[in-house]
Amino acid sequence: MQRQEAIDALCEYRGDCISVATMQAASPWKDAGQSAQDHVDASDCMGSAASLGLGLAMGAPDRKVMVLDGDGSLLMQLGSLVTIASLGPSNYYHFIFYNGLYQSSGNQTIPGHGITDFCKVALASGYKKAWKVSSKGEFLEALPEIMNSEGPVLIEIEIEREDGPTRFPGVPVAPQIKALREQFT
Repeated sequence: MQRQEAIDALCEYRGDCISVATMQAASPWKDAGQSAQDHVDASDCMGSAASLGLGLAMGAPDRKVMVLDGDGSLLMQLGSLVTIASLGPSNYYHFIFYNGLYQSSGNQTIPGHGITDFCKVALASGYKKAWKVSSKGEFLEALPEIMNSEGPVLIEIEIEREDGPTRFPGVPVAPQIKALREQFT
């Protein structure tokens, strides 16, 4: 599956979810019109999208939070899975785009590629459910169940390796968080 196909599918199911996107998911999410409101681009802090999403899920328990994370980004703070599971936000949906690369920094293969199973790690950490999908059809079929499940849940989306996008939305994180804070107070 291509990243854009997964992004398009997520757009259909976003509804009023708060979203956090990092690295290679940030620009396609923005291009799909999904970063206009209730969204934070976490491209300035690789590895922190999961934790940022956790804070939003805890701060707005009546809203679902979709975290669009990368495999390389998650590896940088793999321990965040334990923290997320320990706090157990029922409104937390963690989507991992898995291509086996640190794509943003030059397409280096990630440690543990072909060995690490993020679904098993998430479940062992205490996530309620986890899915692994590798085709658009499989993802579309699973999305209704995913979005109706009680979180925290993790979805590993196997995507094709591709070049770029190497551009990022370019809006610093601090003003985005300030705008979200104003919406919730």
